Amino acid sequence: MSTALRKAKVKAPRNRTLELMPGEAEALRKSIVFGGEMKNLSAGRNKIVCGDAFEVLGRLPEANFDLLFADPPYNLTKAFGKEAFREKTLADYGEWLDSWLSLCVPLLKPTASIYLCGDWRSGSAIEAAASKYFKLQNRITWEREKGRGAKANWKNAAEDIWFFTVSDKFTFDLDAAKLRRKVLAPYKESGEPKDWIADKDGNYRDTHPSNIWTDISVPFWSMPENTDHPTQKPEKLLAKIILASTNAGDRVLDPFAGSGTTAVVAKKLGRDFVAIESDEQYCLLAQKRLELAETDRSIQGFEDGVFWERNSRNLAADKRR
Repeated sequence: MSTALRKAKVKAPRNRTLELMPGEAEALRKSIVFGGEMKNLSAGRNKIVCGDAFEVLGRLPEANFDLLFADPPYNLTKAFGKEAFREKTLADYGEWLDSWLSLCVPLLKPTASIYLCGDWRSGSAIEAAASKYFKLQNRITWEREKGRGAKANWKNAAEDIWFFTVSDKFTFDLDAAKLRRKVLAPYKESGEPKDWIADKDGNYRDTHPSNIWTDISVPFWSMPENTDHPTQKPEKLLAKIILASTNAGDRVLDPFAGSGTTAVVAKKLGRDFVAIESDEQYCLLAQKRLELAETDRSIQGFEDGVFWERNSRNLAADKRR
């Protein structure tokens, strides 16, 4: 019996991990587009597409997407539901990256941005593969503070996201990506706050976004966005990227959608999307998350149009849940 149909485990009272309940799979499956049935973009637009990325990408029309976000398997031996990836040599991993990146290139608009996730082991392969097609703009390092740590090495608590663009003309909304931080030494000029905000909950300053992100919380059991996907990206992380590099109504492409974070955040922020995932179980979870987003557009760590420093404020969105 599949995971989707197994009886749900009894969870602790505060455990909000999203699961498929018995009987949900059939209804959710009706909203998913299966890759073999998709003839054009209109069939997969704003849909979870269940299928192999190498096949589905070839059916999408050219020059249609404003943003490519890709979180492919890192160069590690790891299972993802029914799928598995085996570690390769760095050269072979680079060739594998090129094999699907080359399919994405014609799908992007001349003003599109590209964000590629990876770890420290695969950095050189990612940069080399993507630089064949795109202009490298930056590399973001975000703190992935989770797990107990290593016994004979430094704890691996960071991941990278390479930021490329198709051309020198691209969207970057600085104000939309600013981070609100606590002001520890509030300075006044003529008796008024200088470049900071006096709030009833404290003093804050909106700071320019850097390429070091320490304000991201990795989904865990008490967060309602959490699923059992082993490499799920946080909604806040995608919100930063989508708000900075797209405008309302733009189209986002994710060829390795996993549990659907890109699609969910795109929906919450008023962007269109095509999200491709080969594992049907994760497609069903993604579709469930999309349906929940119909009535709950909140993103943990993002409130009233502002990204908040981690643990700096009890967000209203959390209080409502």
